[in-house]
Amino acid sequence: MSERFETKTVHIGHQPLRHAQSKTTPIYQTSVFAFNGLEEVEQYYAGEGEYLYTRNGNPNPTELADAIAKLEAAEEGVSTASGMGAIMAGLLAVLNPGDHMLASHEIYGGTYALMSKELSRMGIELECINLNEQTSLEPFIRPNTRMFFLETITNPLLRVVDMPFWIKQAKQFGLTVMVDNTFATPYLVQPFAFGADVVVHSATKYIGGHSDVTSGVLVGRKDLVSRAREIVVNYGASLSPFEAWLTARGLKTLALRMERQCDNASQVAAFLRAHPAVSTVYYPSVADTRFFTRNKQGAMVSFCLQDESKIYSFYRNLDWIPFAPSLAGVETSVSHPVTTSHRAFSEEQRQATGITMGLVRLSVGIEAAEDIIAELGKALKK
Repeated sequence: MSERFETKTVHIGHQPLRHAQSKTTPIYQTSVFAFNGLEEVEQYYAGEGEYLYTRNGNPNPTELADAIAKLEAAEEGVSTASGMGAIMAGLLAVLNPGDHMLASHEIYGGTYALMSKELSRMGIELECINLNEQTSLEPFIRPNTRMFFLETITNPLLRVVDMPFWIKQAKQFGLTVMVDNTFATPYLVQPFAFGADVVVHSATKYIGGHSDVTSGVLVGRKDLVSRAREIVVNYGASLSPFEAWLTARGLKTLALRMERQCDNASQVAAFLRAHPAVSTVYYPSVADTRFFTRNKQGAMVSFCLQDESKIYSFYRNLDWIPFAPSLAGVETSVSHPVTTSHRAFSEEQRQATGITMGLVRLSVGIEAAEDIIAELGKALKK
């Protein structure tokens, strides 16, 4: 090594730790990995090496994807820069121009925008169906129908359709099934066990759990995830090492957070049902969630004000519960689907699904349930 200052300042410091075993995963904050010669480069491209360039792969996103795949009992996983990135990769791993797909009419507004606007530009047709009323997929099946998409707990009305029933039907018609398990998480249910082909998470939400990261994960069948991984790399939707590290750190407390948040949500829902200023409460029932692995109904509660003209003053009257157009942090927050998450829906679509101006979406945190109830009660009383 040269003794010149300019050269030493660039090359001094880093020495790979070959034998030190860190108790927690370090952050591999590097854009590229070094090789000891062309032979190692050839070994990488022959499938014998792990990492070349962080857009193609990095230990931190790999750790996160592998962890979610294990929790979902899936074959493989891939991390993405957002939940929408995971959905995009899963869809494009299956669909081609000229294909037709089916989806629940109650899906996240961003998902609908991706499917209806971007996929349509690729010649892929979306058809939404009401899984609460429909009894069969058969009337909607075409020769070019390839995929069926649904959410375990819908956003924002928190309906739980009979997922095992619908997956079984979809498989009878040879459809690839994608399930968005963001709201339930693998703590409550594992769709892969019921026959889903791929499962997606906006890991920004409960997986990360602390409102400080944006990330996504797709897990499922090895062949589909392998193709989805290629799409993630080629479209530049890879997750950064630091974001992956933060998400994986948050994942460690998923069970503890979900247990508390679900219990709190149950108490809050009971309070809201009895409040005279509230006309409707949306919260899954025990019967709805009979196929969940735990006797809990999730940590989200949505409700409608009796007088929707008071919606603006309701949000203003909240003190320590913030308005935030996301969800699943350890702190309780509220959102307004009409003006945030479901802006992409037309007024007709919102009316058809029950997303009205007076609808409030509540993400219940880990605070004392009594304090959450008291704060909501104060705002409702005002």
